Amino acid sequence: MKVVIVGAGFGGLKLARKLNNKPGFEVVLVDRFNHHQFQPLFYQVATAGLDASNISFPLRKIFHKTNNVHIRLATLKEVVQTQNKIVTDIGDISYDVLVLAMGAGTNYFNNPQIEANTVPMKSTYEALQLRYRLLQNFEKALIIKDEEELRRRMNIVIVGGGPTGVELSGALAEMKKYILPKDFPEIDFSQMNIYLLEGGGKTLATMSEKSASESHEYLNRLGVTVKTNSLVKNYDGKQVQLQDGTVIDSSFVIWAAGVKGNVPDGIDKNVVLKSNRIKVDRHCLVEGTSNIYAIGDLAYMEEPAFPKGHPQLAAVAIQMGDLVADHLIRVERKSTQFIEFVYNDKGTMATIGRNKAVVDLPKPKMHFKGFIAWMIWMGLHLFLLLGVKNRFFVFSNWIYNYFTHDQNLRLIFRNYQQIAEPPQKLNPEKGVKEIPRAAEVVANA
Repeated sequence: MKVVIVGAGFGGLKLARKLNNKPGFEVVLVDRFNHHQFQPLFYQVATAGLDASNISFPLRKIFHKTNNVHIRLATLKEVVQTQNKIVTDIGDISYDVLVLAMGAGTNYFNNPQIEANTVPMKSTYEALQLRYRLLQNFEKALIIKDEEELRRRMNIVIVGGGPTGVELSGALAEMKKYILPKDFPEIDFSQMNIYLLEGGGKTLATMSEKSASESHEYLNRLGVTVKTNSLVKNYDGKQVQLQDGTVIDSSFVIWAAGVKGNVPDGIDKNVVLKSNRIKVDRHCLVEGTSNIYAIGDLAYMEEPAFPKGHPQLAAVAIQMGDLVADHLIRVERKSTQFIEFVYNDKGTMATIGRNKAVVDLPKPKMHFKGFIAWMIWMGLHLFLLLGVKNRFFVFSNWIYNYFTHDQNLRLIFRNYQQIAEPPQKLNPEKGVKEIPRAAEVVANA
């Protein structure tokens, strides 16, 4: 059975590892990147708490000892169901079974101006770009003379009060308190404002009321201005316009307000819901098909405990990947007894900063906050990280940061064209060309 898995996130990788070296299977794992990305820690990369390599793991290294898993670096363009093949930018790939595990991307709610002017954070690359733009924002603030423009630079706006927005707001608040005043002593950071805008009535809407209120309290304590029931109408690069008419001046807006499934062309539109998720049955099989599955954030499945679909969490994707692997093994063995998917909710959590976190456990129903919750959060994320080396470096960075309140990762990388001045024309007096500034720097180094 040739199984093509598109997407090496939590669900796709779990499925590929379960089928690794299983007789009767040929697996092709297709992804745009050659590494697995640990999304829960993107915000720490974006705020210079961790290096990108600490939360990424090469796919080919995972399958060093495989004899049936093949990696293909490609972008899916279309699914051709009638021919059992997918079209990618490197060519066509045929399949007996197709598993769509591409996850979800940033949802801009069909507003091209917001998409053009805000900063997303749905990949390691985007997290790094956010870091560079954040640091560059303060570098430019050093030389700005116009008070209005400086005020815009000092207002950081995060849109979306889910786990990503809350964790990012807390990390930025700690940077403002411990790091930025030392890096930029010429700037008055008492004038820096961090706004967290949430369209709903509370932060961490998918968690308990206790977690929502405690996260709000933690953020207020850190100096973050939290505005609930605040829907963003538009953003032109200078002003955030809210539905109620409020305007916030800002030149730096991070968009974490929602996600939408990465549905490829070729999938029947009748099974794609408004949330851009593909409707599947209790075996993750796409409705109306016999050999196409969808898992993770891309899949919409109704079960008694979750009549409106499952939360878009890593745990759901991992469990779906596990179920599909079991299902395919039973199919290959000609079994007719299949297990329906039942999500085992082991709890949800979010960290707001040092010694500040919230954890909800459903069975037994328990709630933790503060230092204990923070330790639980760290332990779970270390456990889920791939690679002993990555776990060691992440843990080491956390320990170092805990005692020093600092991390030496605030680097801005630019290409040669961005820093080099164009060569001067021939100097008639000296008979030689002037050396570009960037070349001088290289020569001196």
